[in-house]
Amino acid sequence: MAKPLDLTRGSILSTLVRFALPVLLALILQALYGAVDLLVVGRFALTEDASGVATGSMLMSTATMVVTGLAMGITILVGESIGEGRPQRAGQAIGGGIFLSAVLAALLTVLLVVFAGPLATLMKAPAEAFRQASTYIRICGGGAVFIVAYNTLGSTFRGIGDSRTPLLTVAIACCINIAGDLLFVAGFGLGAAGAALATVLAQAVSVVISLLLIRRRSLPFTFSWRFIRWDPAIVGKELKLGWPIALQELLVGFSFLLIQTIVNGFGVVSSAAIGVGEKVCAFLMLVPSAFGQSMSAFVAQNMGAGNPARARRALGCGVALSLCIGAGMFWLSFFHGDLLAGIFIRDAAVIAQAQSYLKAYGIDCLLTAVLFCMIGYFNGREHTFFVMVQGLVGALLVRTPVAWLMSRTEGVTLFRIGLATPMSSLVQILMFLVMFLRLEREDRKAGLTAPRTAPPSPRS
Repeated sequence: MAKPLDLTRGSILSTLVRFALPVLLALILQALYGAVDLLVVGRFALTEDASGVATGSMLMSTATMVVTGLAMGITILVGESIGEGRPQRAGQAIGGGIFLSAVLAALLTVLLVVFAGPLATLMKAPAEAFRQASTYIRICGGGAVFIVAYNTLGSTFRGIGDSRTPLLTVAIACCINIAGDLLFVAGFGLGAAGAALATVLAQAVSVVISLLLIRRRSLPFTFSWRFIRWDPAIVGKELKLGWPIALQELLVGFSFLLIQTIVNGFGVVSSAAIGVGEKVCAFLMLVPSAFGQSMSAFVAQNMGAGNPARARRALGCGVALSLCIGAGMFWLSFFHGDLLAGIFIRDAAVIAQAQSYLKAYGIDCLLTAVLFCMIGYFNGREHTFFVMVQGLVGALLVRTPVAWLMSRTEGVTLFRIGLATPMSSLVQILMFLVMFLRLEREDRKAGLTAPRTAPPSPRS
């Protein structure tokens, strides 16, 4: 069993890479959930099924982003408690997180199962793909408890400095998802419904394996079943940290849902094309996403240990590494988007439109290398409200109106609509830079610029 990393000691670059690499690999495998669904459906089912999966999976991605945002409150609180040397508080944070997750799972299940049809209508799923989209949403909604549980467990592991265990569980589950897609879609011909069944089955297995692994290992926190309850101090702190991130993720997801809705109005080919483009983008954004998630845990532990200077240097390392890889992603998506889209679907018309959309995302690959690391840094420093504000500005005041305006121009292409995303990222980065300089001045006034050599000794 993997031993949690102490993120407060040792070489920053080495420790950050060792922690981020399993996160990246886990994100790659997790992205395969939706990607394999669309890939198998695109090759063994109808274009209508591909459109239904594209629309339904976009909604499910938004729901997952909200869950991940709330779970970030658990990561931050657990990371701070570990950094402070308070194992019992870390256990209480995990117990409160489990309670919070159970409530969220129940709400998501009711929303997605009962209102699957109206949600598909709201997203303007093409008439030919309406049944497939609503079926995909309803089946995935039935497995919402596993989506929530998986993200809660992953946040817990990252908070204690263990990014390898989530990698193991998601690797096993991904294999099951691929097998399920081939069985239900290619074998039984269930189309979008088969893809949804495979995804839910994979998530369920991931959760079960995570729980089995937890029982077999020694953990750096004190835990009791009585910690799983409504504790106003603990759950309130997690909500305070997590709800701004969740709201930001919800509205960011909403802005992408709006783009999907706008393009759905152009017909089933454009609908499938943007779905394919988003699946490719999910892989293009994995490196900055991995560094962003890792940065939150890294910064939280070091702030808990009273070492903001180390946290700042980690931000610089993360941005530099992410930018190097982002340059390669830019080249690949901007100049060879047709090859990437062709992996998922055979329809030439769909590939051509997806290639147009991916050119805009190629530009964003460079910007998100900076943006996601800064999001992780500010989350780790508990400035989640500011993270929410900049996310809302980007989603509601830039991405959404720009996408709508572009859709109204003569001779509109998916490239023009896609430009709304890098424009939003640029505005958000500028906001972060202003806030970063402000924090630097505050740290200097408080005498927090000098690094500490070691975290405080453990205490309960």
